[in-house]
Amino acid sequence: MFDGPFDVFALIIAIIAFLIAIKASSQATELRRRISSLEEMLYAQRPVQPPPLAPAQAEAPATTAAAEPTPLAPETETTPPPLVTEEISPPPLEPSTGAAAPPPVPEAAPGFEERLGTRWVVWIGGLALALGGFFMVRYSIEAGLLGPGVRVFLGGLFAAALLGAGEWTRRKESISSIAALPIANIPAILTAAGTAVAFATIYAAYALYDFLVPATAFVLLGIVAMGTLAAALLHGPALAGLGVVGAFVTPILVSSGKPDYWALYIYLAVVTAASFGLARIRLWRWLAVTTIAFAVLWIFPGLDTEQVQVAPHAFHAIAGFVLAALLVVCGFMFGPSMEDGEIEPVSSGALGAYLFGAMLVVLSSAHADLALIAFTLLVGGTLFVAWRAPAATGALGAAAATVFIVFAEWAVRANPDMLVLPGGPMPGVGPVATDSAVTLHLVTAAIFAAGFGVTGFFAQGRSNSAIIPVVWSAAGVATPIAILVALYARIAHLDRSIPFAILAVLLAAAFGAATEALMRREERPGVATSVALFATGTLGALALALTFALEKGWLTIALALMSLGTAWISLQRPIPVLRRLAAIFAAIVTARIVYDPRIVGDAVGTTPIFNWLLWGYGLPAASFWGASIFLRRRADDAPLRVVETAAILFTALLAFMEIRHFATGGRMTAAPSLLEFALQVCVTLAMAIGLERLRLRTHSIVHNVGAVVLTAIAGLISVIGLLILENPLLLSSVNVGGLVFNLLLLGYALPAVLMLLLSYAVAGHRSVAYANTIAGGALVFALTYVTLEIRRFYHGPVLLYGGTTSAEQYTYSIGWLAFGVALLGVGILVNSERARLASAAVIALTIFKAFAVDVWTLTGVYRALSFMCLGVVLVAIGWLYQRILFRRQIAPPPAAPQTGS
Repeated sequence: MFDGPFDVFALIIAIIAFLIAIKASSQATELRRRISSLEEMLYAQRPVQPPPLAPAQAEAPATTAAAEPTPLAPETETTPPPLVTEEISPPPLEPSTGAAAPPPVPEAAPGFEERLGTRWVVWIGGLALALGGFFMVRYSIEAGLLGPGVRVFLGGLFAAALLGAGEWTRRKESISSIAALPIANIPAILTAAGTAVAFATIYAAYALYDFLVPATAFVLLGIVAMGTLAAALLHGPALAGLGVVGAFVTPILVSSGKPDYWALYIYLAVVTAASFGLARIRLWRWLAVTTIAFAVLWIFPGLDTEQVQVAPHAFHAIAGFVLAALLVVCGFMFGPSMEDGEIEPVSSGALGAYLFGAMLVVLSSAHADLALIAFTLLVGGTLFVAWRAPAATGALGAAAATVFIVFAEWAVRANPDMLVLPGGPMPGVGPVATDSAVTLHLVTAAIFAAGFGVTGFFAQGRSNSAIIPVVWSAAGVATPIAILVALYARIAHLDRSIPFAILAVLLAAAFGAATEALMRREERPGVATSVALFATGTLGALALALTFALEKGWLTIALALMSLGTAWISLQRPIPVLRRLAAIFAAIVTARIVYDPRIVGDAVGTTPIFNWLLWGYGLPAASFWGASIFLRRRADDAPLRVVETAAILFTALLAFMEIRHFATGGRMTAAPSLLEFALQVCVTLAMAIGLERLRLRTHSIVHNVGAVVLTAIAGLISVIGLLILENPLLLSSVNVGGLVFNLLLLGYALPAVLMLLLSYAVAGHRSVAYANTIAGGALVFALTYVTLEIRRFYHGPVLLYGGTTSAEQYTYSIGWLAFGVALLGVGILVNSERARLASAAVIALTIFKAFAVDVWTLTGVYRALSFMCLGVVLVAIGWLYQRILFRRQIAPPPAAPQTGS
């Protein structure tokens, strides 16, 4: 589009001239507006000259003043009002007059046109200038128009021109009588563009054309960075923002086919130093945060390759960390000052960001030795800086998290025995396949555990703030435990390991000693919470010792016991964090059973009841019930509800899993049966009754909802499992067993009794419809039991096959009728309306059967007997209602009045 590079410069100069013209026009408009506002304000403040007083009027005030003298200011009595001259100046107001200055006239808000001409055009123009310089260099490289030397020379010339233009415009504004408008940062933007072009030119001369050796490039980049720092001190934050963005984007716009990471990260170190220095001098937090964000993003290039260049990436992370510690962290070295006892987010986030970058290098390089050593140095540096500067204490959480991620990824990446091939160890590993990787990780793990644990203990009592010692103790407890678990998973393959159990016991002893030592100290802010955390760490380490020494399923039990122990400690030390910690342990155990409901896989065992399910579910359930008792003594809050939910869940799962194990003979994947469904319904109803009784005492919403959920589960299993899928009269050919003591008694009679008890348990405490629904279910199951028992009498243990004779059909009617009469008798004896209504429903069903079925299927004497018995029963029922129930409801007539004889 342009004939040569000089056309580009001409276009740029024209754009600059256009911008300067827009700026001058905007300044003139703003000056006219301000002068008009000033004139209006001065005329509004001009005093009004009062008319001369007549002699009679002058004597009256004098007489009044003589009678009652009023104190007046001397100036008010003697000094005449000031004369107005040609020069307009506001008259002085005297304090005694009580006159207040009128409020200043507010400036009108800038409109769209003003914002467009004074802000947006200038910003876009400055960005266009910077990009023009970058793209000019790139275009000259791709087209081959100019030699490398000429390209570098023209780039430097363009940068010098922009810097000169920026300084000239700044001086013109400063020497004129017109103050520079704050919305038109043309000098700052021109200087920023020149700075960015200078960065690009020096970097291209070094990395692309090898005109400069690393030392010279480093010195020149440092000079440009210092110049940018000095210029930003004069021009303000606009130059700083554009300069930082341009400096970090430069390596993308001016790049080569073969990346040189050393040159890149040396350049970025100089830019970071300049930016942090400027942020420190002007206290621009946003500039420090922007620099950190760009620096962390620049650690990603090259991490996705097969051969990661560890050394330059590690240098980038270490250099940024050191610069952040020197210039950004408050209260440390050259950082800003800050009051003791406060955690400053930028100080902590800066260290955490570079720790995150170092962690990425370790993970991407497959835990290379150099990367792991660099990461260890940064973690140690974090502990040192946080020890000296409390403002960076928040970085301890990032350090602990990155340490755990590194070791956890190392644990799941591969097992040590996978490094050994049939022909021997892999090349480069060493005489033993695990020496190179495992030994270094063990050393670093010991360093991390000791560093976090020791500093977490000795940091207690050093601060007047409560949060700082708590953060130290939390990191000192959690990090060693997390490292121990990761090492156990990698080296011991989650199997039994006595050495790891011994390490866990030693760790528990250390935490216990720290707990005792802290309890003897004087009361200081945060010490009580730290004591609770070290005590919790003691319980956790002991639980891990049991896990390491025993089988895999004990991990679930150990975590549940940690929840119980933490709840008990929270009772002794009422610290909110302990209640949440108990709930977290309960949630972890719950997630563990989602992964493997059998706890120990196929090693459950075949012994009914006394198998791994009893320990894997029973002990956690007991632990959670105990923890809920401890937590309820303090408050009914979210942690308590989590633990109560876990207690109910594990109790129900214990019952269901044990029933399934018993019904299937240990084959947990077998199809369900009538026995399993019957036991599940009975146990679920029993637990629902227990929760209904318990909620009346605790008033817990968890117990309330848990009772309803268990009732709903029992209802679903009853209908789908017992009445449909495994009903021996419909679909199942199950052998129900003996004549009286059989599966029918367990699957239908006992659930009917439990449903009836549940309906009475909820009566008066829940809605009438809810209680009547459960009672209706009891009636259905009782009538089903009567029917199936009659079927069992005629057909033997298998009820599905064989036709129905007249005698069997007649027995159904007699059985239903007898059942209805029995219900009526119970209702009369205990005066239960519900039992009498149930009796009426059963008798109505019997009547319907007589007229809809018996009249067509029965023959001979059975048909006659059926209707005769039905008639007799109905008449007897009517007599009972008339003679007994009706009489009880009629009040005796009033006695006749006695009359005297």
